[in-house]
Amino acid sequence: MIAALSTRPALRAAVIGAYILLVEWTRALASTIPSAAVPAILLGGGALLVSAVGWPAPKLGLGTSRLPLRILGGFALAAVLLLPAAARASEAPIIPASLAVVAVVISVAQEVAFRGVLYAALDEAGGAPLAIVGSTVAWTAAHALSHPPAFLWAVAAAGLLLALWRWACRDLVAPIIGHVIADLAL
Repeated sequence: MIAALSTRPALRAAVIGAYILLVEWTRALASTIPSAAVPAILLGGGALLVSAVGWPAPKLGLGTSRLPLRILGGFALAAVLLLPAAARASEAPIIPASLAVVAVVISVAQEVAFRGVLYAALDEAGGAPLAIVGSTVAWTAAHALSHPPAFLWAVAAAGLLLALWRWACRDLVAPIIGHVIADLAL
């Protein structure tokens, strides 16, 4: 099975996508149990980060070249990501201040999983259009259990924006920063 994954990019992308969705849906369901919410989020974040094992950092869009621009890009992305949340603040999920560290962990893990690993696998399987659309669809589906249906359009738009940045800039640092800030600001 492992050999088949290394020689068949489409199969590898499908397995990675299924794994990431399984982790996200399990995390979302476990988070509904009050005493299990924080452990579920932290364990889910760890499980998402496992998907990056074996992938070289540059392939995931991680690196330190042009770091000041990547950081500035992250702040710009955060500003754009916060616009839909501000427009629909009554329906946006609220993260209590006491969970700030947990929010940072899951934001970083989700970006590494969706716009890092899944994006890279889909790009290998079918190019940038598949990577952009596929990671956005998976991102939106992953949030279907944890967000109100009326808010999923904003989730999809955010996923598309972050995937387009990943493609245009070959960068994951700015999407991580933007996601973290947006989650903390909600």
